[in-house]
Amino acid sequence: MSAAGVLVSDPWLQSQFTQVELRGLKSKVRDLPPVMGKLKGLNELLSEEEITAILGESYPDTGQEIDFESFLRAYLDLQAKAAAKLGGTKNSSSFLKATTTTLLHTINESEKSSYVAHINSYLGEDPFLKKYLPLDPASNDLFNLVKDGVLLCKLINVAVPGTIDERAINKKRVLNPWERNENHTLCLNSAKAIGCTVVNIGTQDLVEGRPHLVLGLISQIIKIQLLADLNLKKTPQLLELVDDSQDVEELMSLAPEKMLLKWMNFHLKKAGYKKTVSNFSSDLKDGEAYAYLLNSLAPEHCSTATLETKDPNARAKMVLDQAEKLDCKRYLSPKDIVEGSPNLNLAFVAQIFQHRQELAFLFPLTSSALNGLSTDSKKMSLAEMMPDDIQVCREERAFRLWINSLGIATYVNNLFEDVRNGWVLLEVLDKVSPGSVNWKQATKPPIKMPFRKVENCNQVIKIGKWLNFSLVNVAGNDIVQGNKKLILEITASTNNLTLSSCFLPAYLWQLMRFSILQLLKNLRCYSQGKEISDADILNWANNKVKKSGKTTQMESFKEKSLSNGIFFLELLSAVKPRVINWKLVTKGEDDEEKKLNAQYIISVARKLGCSIFLLAEDIMEVNQKMILTLTASIMYWSLQQPGANSEAPSETPEPAAVSEPSTEDPASEKSPSDKEDESVVADNISNLSVDDAASDISQIENGNDAIRESGRKFRRAKFEEPLNAKRLGHPLALTKFYYFLMDAMKERGAKMKPLTCARLAQEPAKVLIVCGKPFLGAIQDKSFGIAFGIAAEKIGAESF
Repeated sequence: MSAAGVLVSDPWLQSQFTQVELRGLKSKVRDLPPVMGKLKGLNELLSEEEITAILGESYPDTGQEIDFESFLRAYLDLQAKAAAKLGGTKNSSSFLKATTTTLLHTINESEKSSYVAHINSYLGEDPFLKKYLPLDPASNDLFNLVKDGVLLCKLINVAVPGTIDERAINKKRVLNPWERNENHTLCLNSAKAIGCTVVNIGTQDLVEGRPHLVLGLISQIIKIQLLADLNLKKTPQLLELVDDSQDVEELMSLAPEKMLLKWMNFHLKKAGYKKTVSNFSSDLKDGEAYAYLLNSLAPEHCSTATLETKDPNARAKMVLDQAEKLDCKRYLSPKDIVEGSPNLNLAFVAQIFQHRQELAFLFPLTSSALNGLSTDSKKMSLAEMMPDDIQVCREERAFRLWINSLGIATYVNNLFEDVRNGWVLLEVLDKVSPGSVNWKQATKPPIKMPFRKVENCNQVIKIGKWLNFSLVNVAGNDIVQGNKKLILEITASTNNLTLSSCFLPAYLWQLMRFSILQLLKNLRCYSQGKEISDADILNWANNKVKKSGKTTQMESFKEKSLSNGIFFLELLSAVKPRVINWKLVTKGEDDEEKKLNAQYIISVARKLGCSIFLLAEDIMEVNQKMILTLTASIMYWSLQQPGANSEAPSETPEPAAVSEPSTEDPASEKSPSDKEDESVVADNISNLSVDDAASDISQIENGNDAIRESGRKFRRAKFEEPLNAKRLGHPLALTKFYYFLMDAMKERGAKMKPLTCARLAQEPAKVLIVCGKPFLGAIQDKSFGIAFGIAAEKIGAESF
């Protein structure tokens, strides 16, 4: 497990990019304007003409090849111009935007101080961290302390208790690079499992303690903690915010921060405030809304002088003085209110809500006075009718978190509501099956016309059927109407709650399973391009455990004996010896022991690098779907490790009857039923010229055997385009190109045949590609290699 990243000689320049971004941008670039115009974030703000003009100031010849660091500086220059066009800079670590961007990595000192105060408050008594706390907000102590990964893991457990089994955290005083990397891997996979977006953050970024990325991740974790109770299951009194069942449907679909705004406006209206607060920034700058809110919730601590003062700074100070009496002054200063800090204002309002909820829980007889919400029995019973398998069902949670982990543009808060327009599902389909979505026929939200939603959902169903999903009697309109039926049935009866929307979890499960199997299929060292089945995953796991010397096996993914977790502990130990501390493992004889094992399994798997979204209960109850995802994730991680080639399944020998030389042209074979557009493959191999120059090799000697060469047995192709051929000269690039060609041949119906690539030594602007089919027998593994060697030697190819 390597902790090394892409290094740039200029430390400042290095600090402006995440490791993920550096890996994506690492190349030498020509034709700067067109390339820059295609980069995400720039093409939405600047036209190619504007990019050309800006770059022309520093690079008069924009067609000249430049080095990587110059390219990065040009990229940052364009970002600065794009920011200026927007009318100002934006902070990258935002509560309200779950992604991270490189656009001007500025650090908000107020936010940093607030997050440090939060950490000092919640982790100050932690047995391991208390020797390092409290942190000084004016120093870089925070960024230094996160470098070993322990702090962030602990903070995740504060936000969502029990997410990480602390037995899996490496907590020695001095950690080696591998142990630190394991902690950060555990942190990032666990952060995804609670709803954080970490697409642009890598372990190396956390090892280096990059301030903007650290604060961005911490802000998301704290946000999840503060907004945890803003749902109808945990706070059924929130139904007081709406009047009828149609409004209940809308309330259920709201993101937590939107529900917080609705709660705030509910109390402001009761207090006589005439305006509507629509954001946590400009609408709160004058402090009036805070004065009315606190007066509504705790009039005993408020004064009319707060509203009478005309100075916003003075009013903001008075508001915080009143909030301090409620023990809510933790996140912001008067300056933050006046400047309209969206992150800190959201945190402040959320803290007020959370504090009043805690008091209402402690003093239930006066709860309506404490949180400002009534205990209307009719509305309370409606909220209580929402069982876990609908409102907070574990599978819904797993699918939602999995979707958000994919890095799609839309963040999903309520799965059943957010997918109804079809757009989210199309984004997911395009992610797991690139090119499957016809975006010209899709409509992006907000969508006012209902038939446009149906069109989106019809395409979702059509693609699902194309991917061989089981979709019987399901139409796009079922997705559009699904949750509406659900709400109506909740109001009427609880007996049929799951019937109207049960097809959606089924669709999402098939989509998630398809994604997992595609990842495994793409590991050609194992799959060799073949489809992977559930049985393959089962067999791999059993074989892995058996080879490690253990006797435990699983007959299926629903075998009840799996509930004790022993099999998965042995599997994890088999894929990485010593990763399991067997002193911490129980026998799994009762529910408590089973839960301890299950929690340990999940955290160790994430520590290795598995991206999983199941809960301990899924293992204890042997949830077949989640057990499959766990096993497949461990398999996927294992097969990516060095030496994984040895795990490839053995090929079934071909019958001797096919030992005659092939006369098929693999690049031209097509499936009779293939009606898809071939332009993608054609564009990628359009520069390949095929000839039979290798066919004049009349005989290849190997021991006492001889093979007669026919004119069609081996083929040679040259990649002629100079720039691309130069890039393909790198062994890794050649290997990837090799795999692309093999896949392209198979897509067009060709039988799998050996294929080898090499860069030409005498003609450095060309690449040699030889493909063919060897005879069977003792020399079948060598004949192709010998033929390639002779062909390469004849034309001066540099093989490797």
